[in-house]
Amino acid sequence: MTRPRIAAVTTSRADFGIYRSVLAALSRSGELDYGLLASGMHLSPEFGMTLSMVRESGHPIWDCIEGLVSSDSDVGTAKSMGLTTLGFADSLGRLRPDLVLVLGDRFEMHAAALAAVPMGIPIAHIHGGEETEGAIDNALRHSLTKLASLHFPATALSARRIRAMGEPEERVIIAGAPALDGLAGFKRLSREELAARFGLPADGPYILATYHPVTLDPKASRAELEALWAALEGDSSAVVFTKANADAVGRAVNARLDEMAASSERMTLVGTMGAEGYFSAMAHAELMIGNSSSGIIEAASFGLPVINIGDRQKGRERSANTIDTPGTEPAIRAALQTARSQAFHEQARSANNVYGQGDAGERITQEIARFLKGAGSARKRFVLEGGA
Repeated sequence: MTRPRIAAVTTSRADFGIYRSVLAALSRSGELDYGLLASGMHLSPEFGMTLSMVRESGHPIWDCIEGLVSSDSDVGTAKSMGLTTLGFADSLGRLRPDLVLVLGDRFEMHAAALAAVPMGIPIAHIHGGEETEGAIDNALRHSLTKLASLHFPATALSARRIRAMGEPEERVIIAGAPALDGLAGFKRLSREELAARFGLPADGPYILATYHPVTLDPKASRAELEALWAALEGDSSAVVFTKANADAVGRAVNARLDEMAASSERMTLVGTMGAEGYFSAMAHAELMIGNSSSGIIEAASFGLPVINIGDRQKGRERSANTIDTPGTEPAIRAALQTARSQAFHEQARSANNVYGQGDAGERITQEIARFLKGAGSARKRFVLEGGA
């Protein structure tokens, strides 16, 4: 008997790292067949051509879908959405998988889901129900919820939001965050290995910094990045910056990061480290700063103090290792002082991660198999609050 075929959409180094436990569980499953549809930044030389990382993983790649316009504007993003939808229409039309698996809130994920809907292909969505008020990702994430037939939120609050959007309770399974799977037994790279592979400082304290555009307020992106750099320039620790995503203004952020790195001996700029390198960098860092979801979701599992800047992650649930601060130089300097205090270090080390304990991949795979054994349909009902 032919096994149901799962097409998992991956668009960047970030979501591929999050997927790793889900893909491992799919590879072990005797009930499901699976393959990857690679798109977005994976296929862009500007963003590291990370398709090589996907190939090296050994997971099957069923197709590569082009669509990313080399533009730093909101119009360019809108055009990329349209082109990527066209690409996924051709791909899914050829492959006809039994289910499309998407994650989070990237516009490429949304493009894949839009292409799947008229073909009647059910969509499973990981990390729905979350809030990021400062980015267009919020609208795309909630739109994906209504396009999807099966939901894997990370927390109880996210599940409540999904149900509030009329999604049937039996289709909403709290799974935790897949990125946390395996972190307890994760073998970190040494400082020496990080230095050799990625040019990170071999000794001494360093700050891990990741800053992405605030897509609903591009002016804030520029002002916050300059304030962050001014605060870090006056700090004594080395700084390891990772590059921004392919959002509107993302290329401008990366161009400014290039300038910063060229002007400072204390700053290291890294394009792609992969999950192993990035989590190892987290494990050795003094603290983390920026506005990345990785600071909100994964960092708590390392007991790492995190300074979250501005509104990009506003509304997302936090663990006790996080300090929220406005994107001004004085506020960031004050947050740095707090993050380094003994009291806050102890608080961060003892913080429970609100996003789960690390068994999401297996659960997601089992629930997908159960769903496809049953109705396995894109058809669903709208449930009013109170079950009416």
